[in-house]
Amino acid sequence: MISSFQLTAGRPYPLGATFDGEGVNFAVFSQNATRVTLCLFDAQGNETLLIDLSERDGHVWHGYISGMRPGQQYGYRVHGPYLPEQGHRFNPHKLLIDPYAKKLTGHPVWNDALYGYRIGDPLGDLSYDTRDSAPFMPRSVVVDPAFSWDANKGRPSHSWSETVIYEAHVKGLTAMRSDIPHAGKFLGLASDPMLEHLTKLGITAIELLPVQGFVDDRFLTERGLRNYWGYMTYAFFAPEPRYMSAGEIAEFQQMVARFHSAGIEVILDVVYNHTAEGDQRGPTLCFRGFDNAAYYRLADDRRYFIDDTGCGNTINMDHPFALRLVMDSLRYWVEVMHVDGFRFDLASTLARTGGMFDRDGPFCRAVRQDPVLNRVKLIAEPWDIGHEGYQLGAYPAPFREWNDKYRDTVRSFWRGDDGQARKLSRRISGSALHFDHDGRPATSAVNFLTAHDGFTLMDTVSYARKHNLANGEENRDGHDHNFSDNCGHEGPSDDPDVHACRARRRRNMFATLMFSQGTPMILAGDEIGNSQGGNNNAYAQDNPIGWVDWDKADTEFLEFCRAAIAFRKNNPILRQKRFLHAKPRPEDGMPDIFWRKPNGAVMRDEDWNRHDLRFLGVEIRMAHSTPAYERQFDAIFVVFNNGGDVKVTMPEAQDGQFWRRVFDTTDLTMEHPPLVASLVKGNSVAVFKMTRDAPTRARPQRRGKEQ
Repeated sequence: MISSFQLTAGRPYPLGATFDGEGVNFAVFSQNATRVTLCLFDAQGNETLLIDLSERDGHVWHGYISGMRPGQQYGYRVHGPYLPEQGHRFNPHKLLIDPYAKKLTGHPVWNDALYGYRIGDPLGDLSYDTRDSAPFMPRSVVVDPAFSWDANKGRPSHSWSETVIYEAHVKGLTAMRSDIPHAGKFLGLASDPMLEHLTKLGITAIELLPVQGFVDDRFLTERGLRNYWGYMTYAFFAPEPRYMSAGEIAEFQQMVARFHSAGIEVILDVVYNHTAEGDQRGPTLCFRGFDNAAYYRLADDRRYFIDDTGCGNTINMDHPFALRLVMDSLRYWVEVMHVDGFRFDLASTLARTGGMFDRDGPFCRAVRQDPVLNRVKLIAEPWDIGHEGYQLGAYPAPFREWNDKYRDTVRSFWRGDDGQARKLSRRISGSALHFDHDGRPATSAVNFLTAHDGFTLMDTVSYARKHNLANGEENRDGHDHNFSDNCGHEGPSDDPDVHACRARRRRNMFATLMFSQGTPMILAGDEIGNSQGGNNNAYAQDNPIGWVDWDKADTEFLEFCRAAIAFRKNNPILRQKRFLHAKPRPEDGMPDIFWRKPNGAVMRDEDWNRHDLRFLGVEIRMAHSTPAYERQFDAIFVVFNNGGDVKVTMPEAQDGQFWRRVFDTTDLTMEHPPLVASLVKGNSVAVFKMTRDAPTRARPQRRGKEQ
């Protein structure tokens, strides 16, 4: 904190508070403000100085303070018209965090003073509140983001065909680990025990639920709950304070460095489609107070907000400074914090132009041409709740997309629903109908069985209906169509038959995920049988319901998951970059994929049209378009059998080769001789691989002498 200062003009770039070694440059955007005041605070949070930024370059207000150092706390008060009917909601009585703040002192403390209008006034949001919100607001903090990255340990760079994603919550993954220092924090997430677990499991990328500064919704705190998942962001550059042990952003950087040293990439789930300020009834924390009409998409009656997100507001990606905010934030996390990619929450909102989805609109175009961002991993959640918001398969390269159709189809098939076999064949082969266009690769679909939103894998086989009473919404929240089944008993059971059914089905579903074309994603805890007690919407459960329970780890299933991931890694045929379309290969004239019946015959239309079809046999080779330098002449035959035991005739092997069973969800030893015909047990996945090993025959059992 400085007791005196020298204010000079400074520069309109970069936006935010930038320390240059001699002082700090402040620059903020507001198109419609009439006055912007920088507020300085001491270490105790007392407001000590008010400084008007008198310089304006276009719509950027700026100034430079020499002698200021990192650690200085600050905020803004922005003057302008309070005319909600015209979209303007300026109120200088409300302290605002910097939209480009790199660090926050904490979180808002809910109080009516945080709102720009008088709560309870008959005029509602048309009224004007003059109470000071500063006592209830966190402050922005000037930082020096420099970090000593080890130049000898570059970043991991796994190709998409090698990638296995692990979706995790920073706190929830380690909160119940008493053996981990800093459990529930960034540092605990990258502790030695966690790195050992993840590397042995075989994942290559960890995808973190939101870690940018977010708020606990007021209605949740009034129920004694918290915003556990974090999808109420309002600070796009600042790491969430609750995940820091000592309040330093270097803790996040250290976490990333440790993941990189273990060969694991870091992907952030980012929420740029809306902010925590909600609709016209929401608080004034940041963007609303800087320039409501510029940052948000407003309705024809500009008092109201367009809501394509279900969260009250929608960021206006048509505005150049709103788009710049998002792009600057993304580049910051890549260049300064060294993350390796992003999963965009409700990406269809970001891709809207004039309210309509546009795959070549400002956001998609900006990302695709950006020399920093077009090199990292980009994943779209391809939907929102707006008009024509469901856009699975519509995004351009280099985006990948969450494939919810994969989740629903795999669950339905293994649950035993009719008419799912043909759908499953499409999902196993990479969902080409959705993704094979414009040169997109076969890794475009991010396949998943479970994610943070919905049942865990254990709950998918343990509950036929949701159990969300702990959320305080009388079980009305969360999905009603989960494609789940309880194997004969709702919830925990000691029945050995129920237990065996659930174990087998989890193995079958996980094996299906690993043996499908596309990019697999695993929910943290699924590999050890974690349950949320049937809660399929644990967004507010910052407690053992939402945390991973390591004490009840299913170690047998963990070993199975490791084996399935390793098998995928060691067999490139299961993770190809090019789509399979049963086209003859130039080197041998063999089609790259066959779908076969148990007797070995190729599937016909009349076979596919059977609603009771429970058997899929697929023979896979390298895609017909594979270049010579990547060609392999192996073949794999995978059987997905949700019917009874069936004798399967193997496809004809090439000269001098034989089929060997190499993976089986009913026999974890996988010690099988090569066979021309093989019995595949009911409710199982079996994999056969072509080999040159000579066939062996079972030795006849010796009988005793006849009497």
